[in-house]
Amino acid sequence: MGIFSNIYNKIFHHSSDAAPAATPAAATDAPAAAAPAAAPAPAAMPVVDVEVVLVDLASKNAETLNWRTSIVDLMKLLQLDSSLAARKELAQELHFTGDTNDSASMNIWLHRQVMIKLAENGGKVPEALKN
Repeated sequence: MGIFSNIYNKIFHHSSDAAPAATPAAATDAPAAAAPAAAPAPAAMPVVDVEVVLVDLASKNAETLNWRTSIVDLMKLLQLDSSLAARKELAQELHFTGDTNDSASMNIWLHRQVMIKLAENGGKVPEALKN
């Protein structure tokens, strides 16, 4: 599992409230129908509001983190390894073509790309976080 997958999972599986509850099939003593019933249409995946999740996590964190612009603070907020080595691994995973020794440029790029990828994978991400 890659670092982006870890970020995605921490945000998209943050709260069990985000997942729709399973509805148990109604119990019945009636015999089964001769023809099988049509399967219900699959439920749409709920949209996860990334900003709401992160604000909630930040409100519960004793440390003040600038997760809106800092990939290091975003990773800390999600309780992930934010070391330079981990960020270089994330950069490779997301196909960063710049110089990974220029950590400032890489970090800015990483934060933007993570937000874009979260949006591409079903997250509701404000434009301000993708720029």
